[in-house]
Amino acid sequence: MATHTPESNRDTDGAATQRSTDMRDSPMMRHLLEAAEAETDIGEYGRLVLGIVGRHFLSHEELAGLLASQPDFDDAKAAALLAQIADHGYSPPKRERILQWQAQQEFAICPDADNPQACNVYRELEFPEEVYEHIEHFWEAKAEQQANE
Repeated sequence: MATHTPESNRDTDGAATQRSTDMRDSPMMRHLLEAAEAETDIGEYGRLVLGIVGRHFLSHEELAGLLASQPDFDDAKAAALLAQIADHGYSPPKRERILQWQAQQEFAICPDADNPQACNVYRELEFPEEVYEHIEHFWEAKAEQQANE
């Protein structure tokens, strides 16, 4: 796993924040990791969040192993999920999407859903620059498409 190297950033209120390159510094991701390591069923969407976010912080082998250790999940299913994530280039989900997914399963992906500051991986973690570029290109293309309609 990557070492902890916080990066200074500004949140939406302009207050200084620290984002980390250590996935465990995100309480939600630490919660998912610990549950996956304990072979607790984190659910379909918990696995999806772990895969989408985890691919930026864990080796492919480590992430595949965590996913494959899930109940009723195996190496082939883990490989298929990671291939789907990579093929579609999924960006890490926003808090709102995580809460939508969480409502569809038993396992609580966001352990502190009542806290509006919780479970925002963009606030807590520093992703590789290509993640931010991908999101920017997505919104530019969407704006262009709407302008042409």
